[in-house]
Amino acid sequence: MKRWSALTLLLFLPGCLFDSEPEVVQLSGETMGTTYHITAIGEDLDEASLSVSVEETLAAVNAKMSNWDPNSEVSVFSASESTEPQQVSAEFAAVISAANVVHEQSGGLFDVTLGPLIELWGFGPRKPEDPVPSDADIEAALAGVGQEKLLNLDADAGTLAKAEASVGINLSAIAKGYGIDAVASTLQTAGVENYMVEIGGDLVTRGENDKGEAWRIGIERPDPAAQGVQLIVPVSDRGMATSGDYRNFFEQDGVRYSHIIDPTTGRPITHRTTSVTVLADDAMMADAWATAMLALGQKRGLEIAEANKLAVFFISRAEGGDDNAYVIMQSSAFKAELDKN
Repeated sequence: MKRWSALTLLLFLPGCLFDSEPEVVQLSGETMGTTYHITAIGEDLDEASLSVSVEETLAAVNAKMSNWDPNSEVSVFSASESTEPQQVSAEFAAVISAANVVHEQSGGLFDVTLGPLIELWGFGPRKPEDPVPSDADIEAALAGVGQEKLLNLDADAGTLAKAEASVGINLSAIAKGYGIDAVASTLQTAGVENYMVEIGGDLVTRGENDKGEAWRIGIERPDPAAQGVQLIVPVSDRGMATSGDYRNFFEQDGVRYSHIIDPTTGRPITHRTTSVTVLADDAMMADAWATAMLALGQKRGLEIAEANKLAVFFISRAEGGDDNAYVIMQSSAFKAELDKN
């Protein structure tokens, strides 16, 4: 269920200053195939020490969760041909456990075993002349997809087992959020009480910004030709993730194929929802649910959001409208988040 993470615009709006000017430390770099930006606010902050701790934390996350590193824990597990229970780290088990919750509550639309379908549909490298997969090819790929039937996690024993030796795990739709939370925990351990951690547009915040207010985050308008803000959201002590399909798709014979694939059909989504933003207790669940909600689409997604009290904001292409005509919908929990501030 590889997804394109829509850019979340970071906005710092005017407000009342603290009684005294706070110390602000800005850290940035590259990780997980994208960039990270961290703002830490407090007193007597050791920028050099924080930078080292953050880099060490991100290296540890990649060593467990990176599908690009053949020596990472997830890559070694995926490459294994054993169907016996394998001991996994507590961190890896926690991510799989969270993925199982979202998989179940989304009706299977979130799935970390989706790799065969991602490869079949040609995301990423793809030539315009490459054919659309046949029904037979899709059915064959679907045989290797199914998180619930193919993976067995024993959280108490700390083991994970495959039902079939060929099963692989792709954590791209949840590991980034986990990494954000891991960095946030590192900052808290260092005594930082006010911060924002952002990786590739997804983020988590704690406390207040340097103006003494809730962090103000802009949700991007889903226009591939220009960058603009659809909505500004106050985010305090919450994780936030946005998933969009408007920059990663291909067209063939007049048909638009999204990179978001429905694991129950083996085909790209066809609904008109183009961007979904989720607020959650942490970045990991926001990350996973943003992917799941984009796969579900506004109609089904809103039903699940209301049933599970999830804070979700949908942007969809208007029926019969031009490419820049959108309709928005928000869950009750998302509206309540806005009303709190």
